[in-house]
Amino acid sequence: MKTRLRDGGLIMTQQVKNWGANGSIAFALLFGILVDAPSTATADENGMSFWLPGIFGSLAATPLQPGWSLATTYYHTSVSASGAAAAAREVTVGRFSPTVNVNLNVNVHANVDLALVNPSYVFATPVLGGQLAVGVMGIVGRNNTSLDGTITAGVGPFTATRTGSIDSSLTGFGDLYPQASLRWNMGVHNFMTYVTGDIPVGAYDPSRLANLGMGHGAIDGGAGYTYYNPQTGYEFSAVGGFTYNFENTDTQYRNGVDFHLDGAFSKFLSKQLFVGIVGYTYQQVTADSGALPILEPFKSRVSAIGPQIGYLFPVGNMQGYLNLKGYKEFDAANRPDGWNVWLTFAISPAASSRPSPSSAMIHK
Repeated sequence: MKTRLRDGGLIMTQQVKNWGANGSIAFALLFGILVDAPSTATADENGMSFWLPGIFGSLAATPLQPGWSLATTYYHTSVSASGAAAAAREVTVGRFSPTVNVNLNVNVHANVDLALVNPSYVFATPVLGGQLAVGVMGIVGRNNTSLDGTITAGVGPFTATRTGSIDSSLTGFGDLYPQASLRWNMGVHNFMTYVTGDIPVGAYDPSRLANLGMGHGAIDGGAGYTYYNPQTGYEFSAVGGFTYNFENTDTQYRNGVDFHLDGAFSKFLSKQLFVGIVGYTYQQVTADSGALPILEPFKSRVSAIGPQIGYLFPVGNMQGYLNLKGYKEFDAANRPDGWNVWLTFAISPAASSRPSPSSAMIHK
C-alpha cells in the first residue's frame, strides 16, 4: 500500500510493504492494541536529540566582524541503528500499549539532506566587555527513513508477529533555532558563551517515521574556548554545553538532559588555507521519561572524529569562507550512528588583514 499525505503544505510519501496476513485472529488482536493504546504510551523520542553534534568547529570562540553575515551549510548524514533505538521508532509509529510485552528484531536506516541557513548580526558596541552576536537558524531538507525486521507483541497468552518494512520520506521545513553569543579576546586566548533553543514549528507528526521537526521545545547553553596564534598558524577550539528539553505534548514524552562537546584542531598552511581534524562527543546525563517500561532507562551517547579543510577568500568588499568537514561516528548507544559531512559557505564583513584572533569570523 502506498499513500501520499499532505502535512502543513508539505508532501510526504509513505510506503508499507509485506506486513503479513491481515485475516488472522492474532493480527486482529495486535491491530486492536495499536489503535486503542493510550497517548501516554505512544512515546519514545527515538534516540534523537535537539543538539546537532558537530555544529561548532574551528575558530568557534574568536570574535567576529561587526555587521551582518550569512552562513549556509549543506549537511548530509547516513545512520543506522538496531536494538532499543530502532525499537523506539517502531513503538512511536505503532503506538504499543505500556502493558504489552514487545520484543523487536528491527533495524532503522536514515539518509538526511539538510540546508542550514543562519543569518546573524554582530554588534560593534561591547556588551559586558565582550562582543554580542544574535541570529536565527532555519532548516529545509529531506529525510528518508526505513524500518525493517520482525515485531512480536503479546498480551497474556496471545501473541502476534509481523515481518516487513516501512519506508517514509519527507521534504519540508524544520524548526527554528534562535541564538545569541558573547565573545572575549585576550591575545591568543578567546572565550565565548552562548544560548540557543528550539522553536518547534517544523514538519512533525508523532505517527510518522520521517520528520524534520522535533515536536517539542528545548533550550541549550554553554561555553567555548579557542587558542589561535597567527604567528605559528596553530588553532584549537572546544565548545561544550547542556540541553534541557521540554515535554512533547503529542506524546507526553520528555528527553533527558544531555551534555555535548565539539572540538577542532587545525594548522594554517597559508594566510587563507588551513587543514585539521574535528570531533564531537554527546552523552545524555539524565534518562528520558515517558518511554515504554521495556525501553527504560533510555539514555543515548555517540562520539565521532574526522578531517576538515577550510579556505578564506575575498568576495568583493566582503570576506568569504569555505569549509568541508566529515565525521565517522563510534561508541553509540540508544542512538542511530554512521557518518556525516558538512559543506559550509559563509560571507561576512571583510577583516582588515589576515585572520587573527580579532578578525576570524567562522564558527560553523
